[in-house]
Amino acid sequence: MNESLLRELVPAVIGVLVRRGADFASAEDAVQEALIRALETWPDDPPRDPKAWLVAVAWRKFLDAARAEASRRGRELVVEAEPPAGPAPGTDDTLRLYFLCAHPTLPRASAVALTLRAVGGLTTRQIAAAYLVPEATMAQRISRAKRRIAGLPLDQPGDLGTVLCVLYLVFNEGYGGDVDLAGEAIRLARQLAALTDEPEVAGLLALMLLHHARRASRTGPGGRLVPLAAQDRSRWDTGMIGEGVTILQAALARDRLGEYQAQAAIAALHADARTTAETDWVQIVEWYDELLLLTGSPVVRLNRAVAVGEADGPQAGLAALAEVRPDLPRYAAVAAYLHERAGDLDSAAELYAEAARAATSVPERDHLTREAARVRQLPRP
Repeated sequence: MNESLLRELVPAVIGVLVRRGADFASAEDAVQEALIRALETWPDDPPRDPKAWLVAVAWRKFLDAARAEASRRGRELVVEAEPPAGPAPGTDDTLRLYFLCAHPTLPRASAVALTLRAVGGLTTRQIAAAYLVPEATMAQRISRAKRRIAGLPLDQPGDLGTVLCVLYLVFNEGYGGDVDLAGEAIRLARQLAALTDEPEVAGLLALMLLHHARRASRTGPGGRLVPLAAQDRSRWDTGMIGEGVTILQAALARDRLGEYQAQAAIAALHADARTTAETDWVQIVEWYDELLLLTGSPVVRLNRAVAVGEADGPQAGLAALAEVRPDLPRYAAVAAYLHERAGDLDSAAELYAEAARAATSVPERDHLTREAARVRQLPRP
C-alpha cells in the first residue's frame, strides 16, 4: 500500500466533505477514521479508485458521528426537561391550553368547538349535541378550524369569553353526559377565578357549584333520573351551596351582570327552596327575562316557559311555549309537562312518548317513557 498516496489524497477528501456540508474539524476526524480503515483493508483488497473509496468511507464516518451527536443532544434535552424530584406541582398547563386553542383568528363558535375537542375531552357527537347541530356539521366546523390555524404559532391566547363558554359546556357535559368532566371544569374555573376579578368568571364558578351541590340527588338506583321536584333535598351539599351563593353575591355586587351570573341566580333560588312548592318562581321568571335580554337563547326561552307555568299557571306556560320553536330539543317534554298540569292528559301522554323517542341519553329516555306510562294510567275526568 502506497502511504504517500494516502497522504496526498487527504486534503482533497477533506475538501469534498466540507463541500458536502461537514465542518472542517468533523471532516478531518472522519478522514482520519477512513485512513485507519484503509490501512486495515487495502493490503488485501486495494480499491480501483482510492480517492472515491476514501470519500465514501469518510462520508459514512461523518454521518455516523453526526447522528451519534444528535442522539446525545436529544438525550440531554430529555433529561433537562424532566421535572425535578419531589412532589408534583399543584397546578398544570390545562387552563393555558384552553386559552391557546381559543385562537383569536377563529370565530367564537369555531374556537369553542376546537377547544372542546382538542383539550376538553369531548367527542364530536357531544359537541354537536351541545350546539344543537348535526354531528357531520360539527365535524366540518372543527376541521375548518384546524385548517385555519394550521402553521400559525399558538402563542396568542384567545379571549376570556371563549374560554368561559368552553368551561361551561365541559361542565354541562360532565354534569349530565357520558363522561364525568364536571369536577375538572370546576377545578379550572377556580384557577381562573384566582387569576381575574371578572364578575362573569365568579358567576360561572358559582353556577357550577350550585348545580354540582345537587348532583348526588339527581339519580336513583341503576342510574334512574330523578327530576328536581322529586329530589331528596337533604342530600344536597349545603356547604357547596353556601360557597356558590357567597361567590354569586360578591359578583352581583359589582353591577356588571352577565349570563352566567343570571343563571347562577336562578340556580340559587332553586337551592334556597325547601320544596318545589316553596320556590320563588316569580323571581325565577324575572331572572329568565334578564337572561333572555343577555342571550336571546331559544333554550332560555324554553326553560322560561316552565317557570312561567309554575308562577302563573299551566295555560300561561303554554302561551309562553308558543313562542318557542317546536323542533328544539326537549320541547316535547316541556309541552307534555305543561299539558299534564293543564289537565290535557291524552296530549301529555303522547308528548311524553314523543320526547322519549327524541331523548339523547338512556336515563332521560327511560324517565320520559315512565312518565308517558304514568300519565296514561291516570283517571280521566
